[in-house]
Amino acid sequence: MLDLNGKVALVMGCGAVADGWGNGRATAVLLARRGAKVFGTDVVAASAEETRRLITQEGGESQVMQCDATQSIQVEQVVDACLQRFGCIDILVNNVGVSQPGGPVDMDEAVWDAQMQVNLKSAFLGCKYVIPHMRTQGGGAIVNVASVAGLRYIGKPQVAYAAAKAGLLHFTHTSAVIHAPEGIRMNCVVPGLMHTPLIEGLAAKYAKGDTQGFIEHRNNQVPMKHMGTGWDTANAVLFLVSDESRYVTGTEIVVDGGLVAATR
Repeated sequence: MLDLNGKVALVMGCGAVADGWGNGRATAVLLARRGAKVFGTDVVAASAEETRRLITQEGGESQVMQCDATQSIQVEQVVDACLQRFGCIDILVNNVGVSQPGGPVDMDEAVWDAQMQVNLKSAFLGCKYVIPHMRTQGGGAIVNVASVAGLRYIGKPQVAYAAAKAGLLHFTHTSAVIHAPEGIRMNCVVPGLMHTPLIEGLAAKYAKGDTQGFIEHRNNQVPMKHMGTGWDTANAVLFLVSDESRYVTGTEIVVDGGLVAATR
């Protein structure tokens, strides 16, 4: 089950902001462990290269490339490079995103625009350039990584991030319907409060740098009383890109330890 041998996966955002296992790195490594050839990108070349090293170290096949996923030309170049290297793209994972604090009054307009670019436009561009190739080859699986912030207010003033992730969910629903007759499946993974290498940066933005206090607060918000990890996200992605989910499209898997259910 969940065998990806013979498949090629393009993972946009395959790195991590620090040592450890973020959503993108865990996803890229897990897909490789299940047999996929992985082409990964990150805005920081060294971070993508570390993911490639980890895959290669385990005997997998991978290529990486630096890419700003908000730039159309760069995304198109990545898709072309992946096709030249591996010949096809069976799987696309759009995992690019970052949160900035602020409400509609205090947030600078430039921050709002940048949040829309990185959290929503990046997925649009990935789909724009990959879907034509999936259509030609007769199908494929796309997973966009959203956030519970797109479903509920989760205690942080991040209005642009929340709006962009909500948009990403509906972008995925609508696009899935459009491309379902072509054998292209599109779904979202919706992580909740995760303990990834991003945690210190989030603590700096939302908890005045009190990392330990921030971690404890987030753990206590979750009904399970602990945050998830990048591997929890990766396992959900794996199911959605595998043949076992062949009749699943236009929906999402919420990976949040019960957080959204507890706030309905």
